[in-house]
Amino acid sequence: MLEWLTTRLGGWIGLMDTEHPRGPEAALRGAAELTARGVRSAVLRHAGSAALVFALDEGRALAAVLGLPHHPGAPALLADAAVPLALVLRAEEADRREERAAAAEAMARESVLHLLMNGQLSTARQIAETLGPSLPDPMRMYVVECGPGERAAAARLFTELTGGRAWIVRCPVYVSHLVVLVPTDLAATSADDDPLSGALTGAARDCTVGVSGESPLREAPAAYAQAFHALAVARGLGERHARFGPGPELALAAHGAGAGWAAALLAPLHAYEPRRPQDPGAQELRATAHAWLSFTSHATRLLKVHRNTLAGRLRLIESVLGLDLGSLADQSALSLALRLTPGGGRTAGRADGGVPSDAGALDGVPRDGALDDVLRDPATRAWARAHLAPLTGPDAPAGARETVRVWLRHDARLVPAAGALGISVAATRKRLSRVEAVLERSLLQSPSARYDLWLAHRAEELDGSAP
Repeated sequence: MLEWLTTRLGGWIGLMDTEHPRGPEAALRGAAELTARGVRSAVLRHAGSAALVFALDEGRALAAVLGLPHHPGAPALLADAAVPLALVLRAEEADRREERAAAAEAMARESVLHLLMNGQLSTARQIAETLGPSLPDPMRMYVVECGPGERAAAARLFTELTGGRAWIVRCPVYVSHLVVLVPTDLAATSADDDPLSGALTGAARDCTVGVSGESPLREAPAAYAQAFHALAVARGLGERHARFGPGPELALAAHGAGAGWAAALLAPLHAYEPRRPQDPGAQELRATAHAWLSFTSHATRLLKVHRNTLAGRLRLIESVLGLDLGSLADQSALSLALRLTPGGGRTAGRADGGVPSDAGALDGVPRDGALDDVLRDPATRAWARAHLAPLTGPDAPAGARETVRVWLRHDARLVPAAGALGISVAATRKRLSRVEAVLERSLLQSPSARYDLWLAHRAEELDGSAP
């Protein structure tokens, strides 16, 4: 429109910011007059030219500097043009506000997910009530993997299928994932009967869905891990959706024998006080540990911190707890301890402020045998046998048990494990992918079941029943 007006009338025609105007001197004087007098239009004539200025909305104006004599219909034409230009500018501003509001809501929903994963249910519920709908409790958690650019469409479809009762958030770690909390009366009733997943994968051919078991809201971290493991299974199925396979949970099996050990291990972390106000405190360090164990380097996306900040926090956690987080043994111990103390119960460290003698691990073996005592408990041993049974079952691929054992012995790293097995990295990855299908757990993508596998193998070794 501005180009058309310039061609029709000649001279200079443009949009101006009346608070910080830029343009020809005559246009600047016209904008100043408009602001000073508080009028909607102004015409100034000076030195053989005329400046015609028309207010569009707050802070912007249409300005024209035309030579004299100008086209007689110029004032009317510019006044008429100001109406659609003002509408266009308002529409653009409305779009920008909508984008900012959508971005703010997405960040708020991410915050709710972050709070849930760290056991802060009360705050999570308060924020969720403001955003709507309420967080379902009990619930099933769905992790939906979408094709490029399909997350928004999948979210709309989920909203329609659940009548707006599902609580939906875009995963802050995996850009192709949606995390959905669904009331249990709307979710899957069995592994073979899941109308929501079936409808979603039927309507969106690029979607794959993993579904957790029924869980109370306070167990959201475990529900997320279950749904993520189910997603790994669903990728290999024709229907492209799966529910978390039945099986014992380590946190339940080990709670009786391990609650005291976990409290002692994490006591220095829970009692930690930063030296400076801007440094992370105990709860923030715990959240960092949980995020890193779940997502490794991708935890920066969840925590919204730089990778150097994450690395510094991990070094601090190692120092406080006396752990080596490069060791799978210590990672597994910390993972179990966090699961046995949901929400970070208030515990105290030693009177001298040091690390409890039963914290940490050296050379892959936990100090003082405290974790070993937990793994020797009959309930934990029974869990370990059930957890490892699929590796030697009739559906297990050849060499599954040895492949997993070697992979764990090399801290779940593919390159050294492949070297020890005498095969290529690609072949090792393929073997572990087959094991994922048998275990119905994700191994190669985080959250990974590698911690539970290490703990199960350790329990088996202590039981003396390792094949």
